Amino acid sequence: MRTARAAAATTAAALILAGCTTEDRKPEAPAIQRASSPIDWNLPDADRYHRTATYPVYLNKLAEDPVEKETVAEISTVTPDGNTVIYTDAAAKRIGFVDIHDPAKPVGRGTLSLKELGHADDQPTSVAAVGDHVLVVVDTTGGDFAHPSGRVDIVRISDRTRVHSIDLGGQPDSIAISPDGSFAAIAMENQRDEEFAPRGKEKGDLPQPPTGFVQLLDLVGAPNTWNPRNVEFDVEAARKAGLDTPEDLEPEYVSINSRGQVAVTLQENNGIAVIDGRTGTVSKIFSAGSESVDGIDTKDDGTIDQTGAIKDTPREPDAIGWIGNDYLATANEGDWKGGTRGWTIFDADTGDVVWDAGNSLEQLAVRTGLHIESRAKSKGPEPEGLAITNIGGRPTALIASERSNFVAVYDVSDPKAPKFRQILPTSPGPEGVLPIPSRNLLAISSEADDAEAHVRASVNLYGYGDAFAGAGKPNFPSIVSGDISGAPIGWGALGALSADPRDANRLYTATDIAYGPARILGIDVNQKPALIDTALPITEDGTPVTLDTEGVSARPDGGFVLAVEGEDGPGNQLVYVDATGRIEKRVPLPKDTAAQLGSQGLEGVAVDGDSVWVALQRELKSDPKGVVRIGRYTPDGDKWEWFGYQLEPTNTPDDWVGTSEIAVHDGELLILERDKLNGPDARLKALYRVAIPDGQGVTSAADKPQVLPKSLARNLLPDLQATNGYVQEKVEGFAIAGNQNLYVVTDNDGLDDANGETVFLDLGPAADALKG
Repeated sequence: MRTARAAAATTAAALILAGCTTEDRKPEAPAIQRASSPIDWNLPDADRYHRTATYPVYLNKLAEDPVEKETVAEISTVTPDGNTVIYTDAAAKRIGFVDIHDPAKPVGRGTLSLKELGHADDQPTSVAAVGDHVLVVVDTTGGDFAHPSGRVDIVRISDRTRVHSIDLGGQPDSIAISPDGSFAAIAMENQRDEEFAPRGKEKGDLPQPPTGFVQLLDLVGAPNTWNPRNVEFDVEAARKAGLDTPEDLEPEYVSINSRGQVAVTLQENNGIAVIDGRTGTVSKIFSAGSESVDGIDTKDDGTIDQTGAIKDTPREPDAIGWIGNDYLATANEGDWKGGTRGWTIFDADTGDVVWDAGNSLEQLAVRTGLHIESRAKSKGPEPEGLAITNIGGRPTALIASERSNFVAVYDVSDPKAPKFRQILPTSPGPEGVLPIPSRNLLAISSEADDAEAHVRASVNLYGYGDAFAGAGKPNFPSIVSGDISGAPIGWGALGALSADPRDANRLYTATDIAYGPARILGIDVNQKPALIDTALPITEDGTPVTLDTEGVSARPDGGFVLAVEGEDGPGNQLVYVDATGRIEKRVPLPKDTAAQLGSQGLEGVAVDGDSVWVALQRELKSDPKGVVRIGRYTPDGDKWEWFGYQLEPTNTPDDWVGTSEIAVHDGELLILERDKLNGPDARLKALYRVAIPDGQGVTSAADKPQVLPKSLARNLLPDLQATNGYVQEKVEGFAIAGNQNLYVVTDNDGLDDANGETVFLDLGPAADALKG
């Protein structure tokens, strides 16, 4: 259950959400236009990445560290043999080592604290392995932004001892090694203080001297002989190029091509520079320019409304990568003035834009249920990380969305016309994108860590090609939405499933209150991935409504019954809806029952002939601990009766177990039961059988209900673990379709306290899937 985020929108806005115009959707007609998918998601196994493992880096912590201590993986590198990933952990002020000899079973090999290398307050910003050593870039500024400082430590990998340390003369950010290994480039950002206001300007504005620069480090001879070469930028050249505040440049990210040219993003200045790495000469500096983007969500109002736009917005690129030697790709995260929610390819010689993603990256997030509404007003999916690699003989761009938690894969054989290939789910905050071409692997490190929600920063591993084809099933995405009039149907937080009584290969689902107004979504399960192709707004008195829909059951005669959870007990209702989406009636829970509920109430609903079964997620306050109520509502006579259901126990602190869905099948009730845990902590995600009782249930909250015997029908944990991702907490919906297959879906919580991945499982014939 979530707090409501938005009041009901206008009818026109709801129709936009459904992918329809007012002309497309006639109130008297139950059928609405079906969307189609503009993307072929089904790459052959030989031509795609397959997820092999997800390694939460808290497992690599020191023995004395509490499990809840924040620990992250930001930027990563790999040893020359491709077998050990080394990552930065700024939160815990250390670097970590992960053995990936077997990419399906990564093993933590411990950490190296920066306290051992210098000072407990030092923070690693980047790492790069070269030969037998790893270069650890360290920010030693300690909050004194007016006097930035930093160093690079050269650490022997075999024994993790420092063999040399080099003062960088400022605050560093990223590092890159030239393809031939002869030199390194380090972006010296000398970042601004976001809490400081320069004279006559707003807090966080530029200029805030000293200006940034680039350090080049020749890697010839013994490490203790390596020395930096300082490359400074010409202020007038930057001003002439149209950069913002050229007197205070802030280099962010570096990349080096086979010619030894160093590309540098000047993020806050909205600029890009190219340096000859061998001579240290700045050969080119140009503006990243601005972009106007239409067809995006620009309001944090709880509604996926793709009618917004940003106008003439600076790109402010973060990560940068060379496509060959002639083109540059940037991830346009934005900073204090900009961010265009996409990525761009530039001609490196002229600085001209040859291609821009426009709204396509944000649309990709919407299609796959990864839209993050809380960032709609700001920078949307916020592309931050980027890497260019070569897979299957094709130059390939990998773009990381920091907020929507995915990496998009593009074929950039023609830099003027990239082709989308695949989307990869990640744990929250993907920042480090590390191709390992020698082993056909990809490591993605994530910087967001939420121990309280059991959603932890991780290193995600993927393998490319047939050799990894058995890994990570089902492929992501397992469910997507189609487009109507060029815009994808917005969705996420799927908390319910129901069979379509009239079509054996269709299901219905609904978004809960994470995204409003309320809608019922139609799913075509004949498509792969399953395709959300219709969206029916729920209206009352002609106006769309916001509901926390946790259960949906399609009625054989048309229309639906919804299980709507309230912010408190009295807010729980059964809502009857006709085939056009109009609310026919609301049925509240009995007052004495509602008074005994907290914020977790109605979770599932199932129409069974002339009656309706419901599941309450948690116990009534007056009932025994671990016993929740299963209800039967009979419209004829407005009668409620209650039975007991015994939950499985949990021994994990702060955990609880509850029900999430109910269905009627072969004369039995099927109950979905789960704990509140995810990732490696998850212990209970299962379906249980309960015989439909012959007798009557109790009709009062004061009466103790008969506890119905149950038996295990299917343990869902192995199914969720088979994706090789982070096991999802909220297994919230299941249904047996008319084709007799069992389907299960997870609620991605609208990306709040979750990584956002939706897992839609087709478990095959129910007769085989439900054997206990």
